[in-house]
Formats: sequence, structure tokens, C-alpha cells
Amino acid sequence: MSGICRQCARRAWLMTKLSVRLDSIAGGCEQARFWSTLELSDEELIEALGGHRRAELRAAYAEWQPIQVRLDERPQALCRHHAAYPRALRDDALGPHSLELRGGVARLAGLLEEPVVAIVGTSRASDYGMEMARELARGLAASGITVASELTEGIPRAVHAGALEVGGATLVVMPGSLERCSPAWCAPLYRRILEHGSSIAESRASLRARHWWQYASARTLALLAQLVIVVEATDRSCELACANVARSRARHVAAVPGRVSSPASRGTNSLLMNGARFVREPQDALDLLFGVGIQEATSTEGPPELEPRLATVLARVNGGQDTVTKLAASAPLSGDVAVALAELELRGLLSRGDGGRYIPCGGTFV
Repeated sequence: MSGICRQCARRAWLMTKLSVRLDSIAGGCEQARFWSTLELSDEELIEALGGHRRAELRAAYAEWQPIQVRLDERPQALCRHHAAYPRALRDDALGPHSLELRGGVARLAGLLEEPVVAIVGTSRASDYGMEMARELARGLAASGITVASELTEGIPRAVHAGALEVGGATLVVMPGSLERCSPAWCAPLYRRILEHGSSIAESRASLRARHWWQYASARTLALLAQLVIVVEATDRSCELACANVARSRARHVAAVPGRVSSPASRGTNSLLMNGARFVREPQDALDLLFGVGIQEATSTEGPPELEPRLATVLARVNGGQDTVTKLAASAPLSGDVAVALAELELRGLLSRGDGGRYIPCGGTFV
């Protein structure tokens, strides 16, 4: 039996009918107007956004009847009138009125019993941002924290992949349908997430993607999390929406510093300038959640003991000599060094990034 009541199902239908106006507001300069619009009642939404169709919408709203859908054709559904609905969403006027979920109600409740940290960022992340997101997610998941994010290319994909590496169960807040993910090449990762984690999305009466859904999913993430960490983000409003909602609700907001010259770090550096907390590693996040020194980060598996020739090359890459050219400039580049680079890649301690750069991974930063 569906866990969404008639009132909340009709709300989802109304939001779909008003999607064009919601898209327009979400893409505007005043984000505060969009958030306040989501807090309106159904009648207030029709009055505020209905325009010349107000009378038509009121009549259709009054006559609305739910569409009968077989339970095996769709994910589970919950609304804020259901006992299992997440309290953080039910108690806030900005929260969605209903959700669809995959993974089951009990699994979602279990994930939300633990502290939730949302790790978010741009879909056009740098190698540095991807590795930082992965390591933060690894460390927090290993320490018993529920890691949450969206599921897109870039930072979100690295977040889920990192948590899965240590057996963590993650929470996905999808901007669109739960039935498929976008981009399509994230589908294998999505299937792995659903083996032990959960996926949720705001209930909607249409599968046609809308611009405002991205802002809506960011708001849901922010309301569920006790801490929001922005790893790498531009200054676009959609990439900072989760942090802005969290800050408006007095949640902890943190950011990872980036290069001042990088467009992908403009948003995170701006957050730090405006009071966001500085995060370098999982321990910084745990100190924000519980207080300094209260809970120690669980160590994830570090690099194995290496032969001196491999350890030397890895240390040089960690020290900034991250291309073949730089390695050759500081010391003669022998065939042994090239072999060592290949071995370190095979062991998962280095990966190849943009421009032939070597990126330390698997906790190998010094």
C-alpha cells in the first residue's frame, strides 16, 4: 500500500502543473523567493503562480483524482502525514510534502538514525576535487557517518564511490526519477548504492525533467544533513543551493579550499570568506559534528609498505612533482622511475589525471 496520502499526491500534481513558473523563479537572481514559494500552501501557490489560469487550476485542483498505479510499477511512496516520513523534512515548511524511495522504509530510517553529512559540489570537478570528495566520504563512512549526495558526474559520483570502497551505505537524493539516473554511465554505481543504501526523490506527477528540480533536491539534502561540505563548486547559485539552505537553517556548513585562480573553486572559497568552516580531512568534519576530540576518525586502509624505489617516487609526486616533465627536471628520469609510476598506478596509489598529471589516491596524500 502506498504511503502517500491524497492531499500530498495532489500537491505533487500541482507542482507539476506550475513547473514552468517554478523554473522561471529558480533561474532568477533572487533565490530567497524560490525557497519562500516552496513554503506556500496549495491555495497560495495557485494564487501566486496561477496567473490567468487561476480559475482553471482551482477547478482542476478541486476535481483532482489520483491515478491508479500498480504497486510493482513504481518505487515506494511516503508523505509527511506518514509516521515513517523523515522528521527533518516533515517539521520544516520548506521540506517536500512527499517522497518516493528505493531501498525500503526501514533502510532509510536506519541511515537517518546516524548523523548525516551531505558532501556536494560541481559536476565539472578537477582531479583534486574528485580525490578530496572520495577521501572525505571514505573516512566519514568508515567512522559510521551516513554520507549523502546527489548522483551526477563529478563530486557526487566520487562521494558515493569513496563511501562504497569501505562498505558504507550512502543516501542519494535524486533531482529526477528514481527509475534511472543521469548521466547513464552512473547506472552501475547507482545499482551498487541500492544494494545497501537508499535513494529518494520528491514525488512528482511528471517524468519530464525541470530546472527547479535541481534546487529542490539540494534543499532536501540540506534539511536531512547535520553538516554540508562543499568540496568544489563554482559561484553558480545551483551549485551553492545546498549550502545556502543549510546556512539559513543554522546547519553546519563547511568547504574545502581550492586554488584562487580556479573557476571550480570560486564558490567554495567564497563560502570560506563568508564564515563556512574549513575542512581538510574527515577528522575536521567529525570535530564539527561532535566537538573537537570527541570522536576520532576511523583509519581507512592506507598504502602498503613500499619498496624504497616506489616510496621515493610516490613521495616526489606527493611533493608536487606530478608529471613526467617535473620528475625529469628535478632528477634524471630513468626507466626505473617510469616502471615505478606504472606499478604505483596498478596498485591504486596513483591515478592519471588531466594533462598527464599523476594524482595520489587511496589516502596517500602527505
